[in-house]
Amino acid sequence: MEEDDVTIREQNFHSQVREYIICFLLFAVLYIVSYCIITRYKRKTDDQEDEDAIVNRISLYLCTFTLAMSGGAVLLLPFSIISNEILLSFPKNYYIQWLNGSLIHGLWNLVSLFSNLCLFVLMPFAYFFLESEGFAGSKKGIKSRVLETFVMLFLLGLLILGIVWVASALIDNDAASMESLYDLWEFYLPYLYSCISLMGGLLLLMCTPVGLSRMFTVMGQLLVKPTILEDLDEQIYCVTLQEEALQRRLNGSTSHSHSQGGAHRLNKELDVVRDQRNKLERRKKASAWEKNLLYPIVMLILLTGTTISVLLVALNILYLLVDETAMPKGSEDRGLGNTSLSTFGLVQAVVDIILMFYLMVSSVVGFYSLRVFEGLTPRKDDTTMTTIIGCCVSILVLSSALPVMSRTLGITRFDLLGDFGRFNWLGNFYIVLSYNLLFAVVTTLCLVRKFTSAVREELLKALGLDKLQLSNSPTDPESGKLSANGHQKTL
Repeated sequence: MEEDDVTIREQNFHSQVREYIICFLLFAVLYIVSYCIITRYKRKTDDQEDEDAIVNRISLYLCTFTLAMSGGAVLLLPFSIISNEILLSFPKNYYIQWLNGSLIHGLWNLVSLFSNLCLFVLMPFAYFFLESEGFAGSKKGIKSRVLETFVMLFLLGLLILGIVWVASALIDNDAASMESLYDLWEFYLPYLYSCISLMGGLLLLMCTPVGLSRMFTVMGQLLVKPTILEDLDEQIYCVTLQEEALQRRLNGSTSHSHSQGGAHRLNKELDVVRDQRNKLERRKKASAWEKNLLYPIVMLILLTGTTISVLLVALNILYLLVDETAMPKGSEDRGLGNTSLSTFGLVQAVVDIILMFYLMVSSVVGFYSLRVFEGLTPRKDDTTMTTIIGCCVSILVLSSALPVMSRTLGITRFDLLGDFGRFNWLGNFYIVLSYNLLFAVVTTLCLVRKFTSAVREELLKALGLDKLQLSNSPTDPESGKLSANGHQKTL
């Protein structure tokens, strides 16, 4: 009997060690990828080892950790879905015994824990540490900056806790709720994270429809469009002449000291003309299959993905009206590898995973396309650490809300695990139904507006209303080429 107990303890020990090793390896891969991404956009600084360099390096490591957690949050549902299908297909395979429910639940709990840590502690610390200078009258150095940062974090924590306490008291003012407000770990922090998740879901609801329509423009700028009844040689010749004329005007204006403003304007025009010439030359050098096949295929794939997403949301709305089990609230654990949550098995699971990645990419594109967040757009080798912190926080909020949004919209039927399935608002029928309706309606309107913009512009020209610029918008590439080109360079 004692030998059996020892054997069970050894098995549990080895299982835990194996899970820790797998989690560490996954995190190491995400951390390396995140570090490469951030260093690609971070502004290059001198190699001088001073106080500011140390502070920047610490902030860089914290931002890398946060971005790695964002990647982990994005991969949670796809990894869980594909693991469930693999265990269903190969239940007795020796080489996949490490893939079990304990590992999946552990990943969900770790991502939830470290996402909270990054959002409420590490990112505020990185920002305050970057902006700190030490208290007046104290000795300058790292220690004084760290002390000021912790004081600012403490004051920020008191402010946030006070706001949440007042909001909770106003919403639910009974005696039991007032008493639970004093339970910091079991009530306070989960309630605060539930509010943050709701804000992330609303941010996704605002960015994703815009991004779904914006994806057609972005891919159209990255790919070579078909050449139909166009003479590229003539266009390149005209643009080259325009570039030479601007160059001569610029050379003539630089000889006069009083025309610096005109020279700056000519430089901008010259950059635009050169960019246009490079695009025309790229179109000319492209192969026939890239011109005539790749662009239509990619556009059809985007249209198909968007259409399937809207149809799944429409079906989910019907399920919500007739079936209570369609609600995304946390349900009882069915066990990993016991039942398939996809009607068509592995094929539907793969489609669901592709749609999740597509929605995440679209939400990021839509986020940076909104005028409110244009200042956070990263640029290669020219992004400050403050902007990188803002980008990491935004992407963390979006990625943490992605599993919740995917389950709420019915993109997948896989139940949310860990703290992701315990959010209070997931059990509110009216919030979930309104979320689905808004997503379907707003996405449809954005797509209709996107594909009818050319017709509307022709109608306005025919009616003589084109001078009023009723159809122009800040996010439209035809009406704001500089802004659109800036976003495309970052993408």
